[in-house]
Amino acid sequence: MSTAPSRVYAARLVGLPIFDPQGDQVGKVRDLVVAVRSESSQPRVLGMVAEVFGRRRIFVPMTRVTNIDAGQVYTTGLLNMRRFEQRSTETLVVGQLFDKAVTITATGVTGTVYDVAIEQARNRDWVVSRIAVQEPSKGLRRRGQTHVVEWGEATGLTRREPAQGATRLLHAINELRPADAATVIHDLPVERRAAVVAALSDERLADILEELPEDEQVEILNLLEGERAADVLEEMDPDDAADLIRELPPETAASLLALMEPDDAEDVKRLMSYVENTAGAMMTSEPVILGPDATIADALAHVRNPDLTPAIAALVYVCRPPLETPTGRFLGVSHIQRLLREPPSTLVAGALDESLEHLRPEATLDEVAAHLAAYNLVAAPVVDEDGRLLGAVSVDDLLDHMLPDNWRDRALSRNVKSGVTDG
Repeated sequence: MSTAPSRVYAARLVGLPIFDPQGDQVGKVRDLVVAVRSESSQPRVLGMVAEVFGRRRIFVPMTRVTNIDAGQVYTTGLLNMRRFEQRSTETLVVGQLFDKAVTITATGVTGTVYDVAIEQARNRDWVVSRIAVQEPSKGLRRRGQTHVVEWGEATGLTRREPAQGATRLLHAINELRPADAATVIHDLPVERRAAVVAALSDERLADILEELPEDEQVEILNLLEGERAADVLEEMDPDDAADLIRELPPETAASLLALMEPDDAEDVKRLMSYVENTAGAMMTSEPVILGPDATIADALAHVRNPDLTPAIAALVYVCRPPLETPTGRFLGVSHIQRLLREPPSTLVAGALDESLEHLRPEATLDEVAAHLAAYNLVAAPVVDEDGRLLGAVSVDDLLDHMLPDNWRDRALSRNVKSGVTDG
């Protein structure tokens, strides 16, 4: 590793791509695994936790790392694809050292760890050489003073704390996409997971929950008090909230629905009333809906919303008032390609695809799949017998319900590249 930098900070490593010798990306760095023996002896870096295909986390020994360069990590290309399982003698740098309360021995200053530096020792092993500590904020200061000290110059690093903070870990999680943040939270020790979940905003936690399997959603929801759980459910897409509430015991589900805002609860109850694995059960009740007097400019402004998935933003649904589902009479859809070709001042009602067939809420998974395939669609309207728009089914909704529970692991086994081993 002669070209590697002499010192690397963990916070900068997290999220970096990992490449094989051919230059193909095989994963991303998610954490560092170290062996903490004492407060005086520099911990040896055992390896990296890497996220590979299908969001699986594996262990990459430092002996397999050939280079840590600016913005990337290189390996020998020969990796063990077994899922990473932390041993009792191992410590996760981001998951367990960040936010740990410590005292700098020479000065008596107390603070929390916000970063850790690693470097190669003379024997070529990677070790934790320094820690970055931040004091609590004082007075009008937004941030407390920071200090970088040698590993042996602080105490508290080996102490087990039942209520370790989550400030730095929270910052790292908020920088990730929801799917990546969900993986990080899943792999945290129980007490750290609880601290992070408690500190996340309702909206951010809702985004992350939507990316987790339902059993893990239930596990995290059980960490929350009733009012907080109801607030998080309100921030979730109604179809995802309905799927989650279906997994709860009936008395718990009823209690949470009672705590939710009436309008939000009504949307969820309506989705739960449909037979599972039908268009009604899997649809989102909040597509982009506009009245016939809206302009093309209005429509484009709505589909620019970064919170919309590409599939939902691909179609605008035009209806008579009321414009909340179930709407007034459904008039038709306008495709985003058509919107981009029309003058901005044109009424959206003049750019409708009125020939497109709609789905009924009782349509089965196979019927929905056939409909999307037949019309080359990424989303389709769901309309009741009275001609009212109930919602829209997108291709990602369909895949979520059609793929088996272990589809990520199956995808991994199909995509494992030569040079990557299970042994």
